[in-house]
Order: sequence, then structure tokens, then C-alpha cells
Amino acid sequence: MKKYELIDHTADLMVKAYGDTLEECFANAGYALFDQTVDLSGIRPLQMFEAEAFGDGYEDLLYAFLSELLFLEDCEGSIMCELDVRFADGKVICRGKGETLDRNKHRIKSEIKAVTYHMMSVDPDEPSVTVIFDV
Repeated sequence: MKKYELIDHTADLMVKAYGDTLEECFANAGYALFDQTVDLSGIRPLQMFEAEAFGDGYEDLLYAFLSELLFLEDCEGSIMCELDVRFADGKVICRGKGETLDRNKHRIKSEIKAVTYHMMSVDPDEPSVTVIFDV
């Protein structure tokens, strides 16, 4: 099963992430965020990273979670190539593996400026999540 697909969108980057569970969909949306900014084939699972985000409902959780991952990438250089997500007590808990970004070693693909609520959807029945990243 594919982790995610890019959906044609006029200006920004629209991603639909899949999984067997919503938790896996969230993990795959996080993977897509990192995969679109850095060539993940050059990232090895050498370091452990943790992230938590709170929200009211799945869309809030998805927005807060992806925003936290983007913050970790932008401020700490944390790039995750493996993500494990679980939901507990109104929050998303992510344990990831990867590396700290090294611009001399890793190939940068693009820059994601922000996660948006525009057209965001969480489908627990499929399961899938759709999100637009502002690039």
C-alpha cells in the first residue's frame, strides 16, 4: 500500500495519506511532509525523535501534529524517515527515527512554509487524511 499521493493543486502542495488506521495515516502525512522537503533516501534512522500535539478533533490534531513536525524540522533540523503515531488523551504522540539535517550531506527538495486548514479532511472510514502545505 502506498503511504501517500500528491494531488494536483494550483499553487500549493496537496497530499492525501493512507493507512490501515488513522494513526498510520497521520504517520504517513508526516512522512510526506519530510519526503517533500528532503530526499528521504539519504536519511538513515540513526536518532530518535519525539513529538506531541494536542487538538479538539481529528482535523485539529492533524494540523497541530504536522505543524509541530514542521517546527522541529525548521528549528532543530529534525528529519524523520520512520514515524510511529498513536492517539492518547486528546493528543497525538509520535516517535520517529531519522537524522539531523546536514545541508552538505542531504539533498533539499523544497521548502514547506506552513500547514493549512484549507481543504483539510480526515476520513476515518477509508481511512485517509488530506492536507495542503503552503510552499
